[in-house]
Amino acid sequence: MRQPVTRRLQAVLATLALAAAAGGIVLTAPEASAAAGSATGYATQNGGTTGGAGGQTVRATTGTAIHTALCGRASAATPIVIEVEGTINHGNTSKVSGGSCNTADGVIELKQISNVTIVGVGGGAVFDQIGIHIRESSNIIVQNVTVKNVKKSGSPTSNGGDAIGMESGVRNVWVDHTTLEASGGESEGYDGLFDMKADTRYVTLSYSILRNSGRGGLVGSSESDVSNGFVTYHHNLYENIDSRAPLLRGGVGHMFNNHYVRLNSSGINSRAGARAKVENNYFEDSKDVLGTFYTDAAGYWQADGNTLDNVTWSSPGKDNNPAGPDMKSTTTVSIPYAYSPDAAGCVPDVVSRTAGAGKGLKVSDGNCTAQPPTEPTPGPTDPTPGPTDPTPGPTDPTPPGGANLSIGAGSDGSSKASGTSFGHLRDGDLNTYWSPAGSTGHASIKWDSATAVSSVVIREAAGSAGSIGAWRLLDADAGTVLASGDGAATISFPRTTLRKITFEIVSSTGSPRIAEYETYAG
Repeated sequence: MRQPVTRRLQAVLATLALAAAAGGIVLTAPEASAAAGSATGYATQNGGTTGGAGGQTVRATTGTAIHTALCGRASAATPIVIEVEGTINHGNTSKVSGGSCNTADGVIELKQISNVTIVGVGGGAVFDQIGIHIRESSNIIVQNVTVKNVKKSGSPTSNGGDAIGMESGVRNVWVDHTTLEASGGESEGYDGLFDMKADTRYVTLSYSILRNSGRGGLVGSSESDVSNGFVTYHHNLYENIDSRAPLLRGGVGHMFNNHYVRLNSSGINSRAGARAKVENNYFEDSKDVLGTFYTDAAGYWQADGNTLDNVTWSSPGKDNNPAGPDMKSTTTVSIPYAYSPDAAGCVPDVVSRTAGAGKGLKVSDGNCTAQPPTEPTPGPTDPTPGPTDPTPGPTDPTPPGGANLSIGAGSDGSSKASGTSFGHLRDGDLNTYWSPAGSTGHASIKWDSATAVSSVVIREAAGSAGSIGAWRLLDADAGTVLASGDGAATISFPRTTLRKITFEIVSSTGSPRIAEYETYAG
């Protein structure tokens, strides 16, 4: 039996009040917006990124308090804004348990959750030797914080050595006005500052500082991990970075208006079929700022309007294909969102005025001038936190005519529940099924060659009918949304030729179980 809204809210507030009594967390009133300004770049796609907008706002001064706030929500998707002030470290970050969280000691764990904002306030928020780990989550904002000296070896270790790391089906993350820094490279115990892997998409890193690290960040952990992408990097300062600014494997990256200073070995490393649009950046006192490096698996780039100030280039070789000295484009990249880049010549100045934590969240107006962020104007066109009000789709799971193209195809997806298999999605047997490890997740059908598809049928396993809530159907090749809705359905959409199609469960009740994921040409 469902509790009245008032009783459920009282229960949530009571849980958070216990944390307040323990110290480190303070309740404040709900707010209309979660963070200053609005998301930009690829984080505006796929439904947009709004974090915890409209949810309860709490103040946390310890890592344990952050976890407690997550665990005190009514559900893993209940919006929340966590204002952080002070120093977060291993000594004040412990695991907290609850039905709306999945936390761990020694790391800020944002796992199997959605609709969350973490924002530094007051005198500032410093995550000292402790990383932020985002896994199997969506609609996350991290703003105005410093993360420093996170180690993967030595003591203490946290988050595999990444300052901010994302993996396993992460969608829609906006990281803004942060300072991410290390004190050396892998030999000193550090890894990446901003890493994405295992199917992470629709991410923007803006107005941030990345410095003093061997590795700036990667998109894709190996040459076979190419399901990531649609990442925007703009108005960031990369300073004293050896390589990976970023390393991009597969997918699409858009880098504009960044200031790169002392890239010591290589910079933007596009490889394994990746495509990078590199425009109006300022590269200074650096080596091999763009190309394919340390592999023979080629990547591609479109370079326009960049300034090269004391940049040197190595000679081409089997595993080394620098873009310079002429920086000719090798592909074209279409960008689906609106943006107004500054001229490259003013990038050092405007980035120095805006990038990093504690800068007043100032942004560029596109005319080389720093200004306060523009607050979003409420209206019907504003993005919402995930498809919480999806357009209802067909609910009668009757297959269209023709052969089920999933039979004999391949399949993969996010982490699966114990005892289930991706192969059960396409075996024609309604008695077997795939289930995500949590309440949300995604699964894909894929083919070796381009295949025309115009409809999908999602069949839930016996006993779990109605458990699937909001969903999205994605063209995984292009990263575009083909359809969205609520509940298992026959889903029709304009005929699309693709190699991989993804069904993403955004919300559910109980444990979602898909017996068959059928695809048809129509």
